[in-house]
Amino acid sequence: MCSVTALGRICIMPTYTLFDLQEYIRRVLALNFGEAIWVTAEIAQMSQSRGHLFVELVQKGPEADSALVAQASAVLWQRDYQRLRLSMGNVLDELLVDGREVRLEVRVDYHERYGLKLVITDADPAYTFGRLELQRRQTIETLRGLDLLEKNRALPVPRVLQRIAVISSEGAAGFQDFREQLTQNAFGYAFQCRFFSSAVQGDRLESEMLAALDAVAIQAGRFDAVVILRGGGARTDLAGFDSLALCQRAAALPIPLFTGIGHDIDQTVLDMVAWSALKTPTAVADFLVQHNLFFENEIQGLAGKIRETAQSRVKRNALELTQLETTVRWAMQGKLRQEMQGLATLETTLANLLQQRLLRAHTQLDQAEHLCAALHPDSVLRRGFSITRTAGKVVTSVDEVRSGEALETQLKDGTLVSEFRRKS
Repeated sequence: MCSVTALGRICIMPTYTLFDLQEYIRRVLALNFGEAIWVTAEIAQMSQSRGHLFVELVQKGPEADSALVAQASAVLWQRDYQRLRLSMGNVLDELLVDGREVRLEVRVDYHERYGLKLVITDADPAYTFGRLELQRRQTIETLRGLDLLEKNRALPVPRVLQRIAVISSEGAAGFQDFREQLTQNAFGYAFQCRFFSSAVQGDRLESEMLAALDAVAIQAGRFDAVVILRGGGARTDLAGFDSLALCQRAAALPIPLFTGIGHDIDQTVLDMVAWSALKTPTAVADFLVQHNLFFENEIQGLAGKIRETAQSRVKRNALELTQLETTVRWAMQGKLRQEMQGLATLETTLANLLQQRLLRAHTQLDQAEHLCAALHPDSVLRRGFSITRTAGKVVTSVDEVRSGEALETQLKDGTLVSEFRRKS
C-alpha cells in the first residue's frame, strides 16, 4: 500500500530479495507441475555437450510466416538419452532434428540462478511421423489442385540425355556413386554434368534446394535434364523433400526432372512431381546410360533397315537396268535398220532430185544464153539499130549534147562521125 507525503511516495508493500522471488516461483511451479507433462513444440536449435542434448523449443503462430509466440530451453540428460536410445533406437535421432515438430514428455525445472528449463524424459515418434504424413498429404492435395503433379512428367524427353544439371551435396556418397557410374559406363558415352550445390537434409535443405532449382531454371536451355541426388539416410530426413514450395518449384521446371533420393520403400512428394523417380543415384546414372543406349540401338536398327533397303533397291535397279539395256539394244538395232532403209530411200530420192535439178538448171542456162545473145549489142545493131556516143559516152537524150558537139554513131558495119546542131 502506498501514500504520498512531503518526502514523496512511500510504499509499505513487502519487498523480496531476488533469491526469495526466484525460490517462490520455483515452489509455485513445483506445486503445480509436480509430475512430468507432454508438450508439443518445434525444435529451433539443438546442440550436444558431454553427451547431453540442449534443445531450444519454439512455437509459432498459426500462419506459416508467423512470429514466435513461445520459447523455452530444454535438456535431455545423457542418462535419459541412453535410456531412450535403448528403447527407441535410431528413431530418437530422427526425431531430434532442427525444424522438426515433436511431442516430448518434460519435467518443469526451475532454478533460482539458471531460471526455467524443461527436462526431457520421453518422446512420442508417432506424433511427429503423423504430423509429417499429414503435411505430406496436404502438400499432395495442394499440388493436385494446382495441376502440378503431372506437369513435369508431361514434358518431352530429348532423344539423347547428355547435358545434365546435378543438384546434390558435394560430399554426398550418392553423388560420388552417380558420377563414377556415368564416367565409367561400359558404352563410352560422354556426359556433360554441371554441379549445383545444395543441402540434402536438415533445415537448410529447402532454401538451398530452391536456390539451386532457380539457378537451373534460369539457364534451362543449356541442359537436357536435371537430377536431384541424395544417398541413404534416416526416414524422417526425407521430410524436407515433401516441402510444398520445393515441389512447386520442381514441378514448374521447363526440363525433365529425375530424382535419386536413396530410399527403396519411401516415396517423397518430390518423387511424385518428377518426370521419373529412381531409387538411388546409381539407378539415375543407369537410367541415363540406358536411355542413350536405347537411342543408339534404335539408330543402329534404322541403319540396318536403311542398308537392307539400299541393297534391295540396288539389286532391283540393277535388274531394271539390265532389262532396260536389252530393250535399248534391240530398239537401237531396229532403229538403225529403219534409219538405214530411210537413208537408202533418201539417197535414191536425192539422186533423182539432183538429176532433175541439173536438167532444169541446164534448161534455164540455155534460155539465159539465148536471151543474152538476143540482147547483145551486135545483135541489136544487126537488126538496124545504132548507138550514138559523145566523148565516149552513150547518148540517151538530146539534152545530154551541146550544139556543135561531135557525135559518133555506131552501125553494124562501121561508125559515122557527125556534128550536132539543135533546131531553132
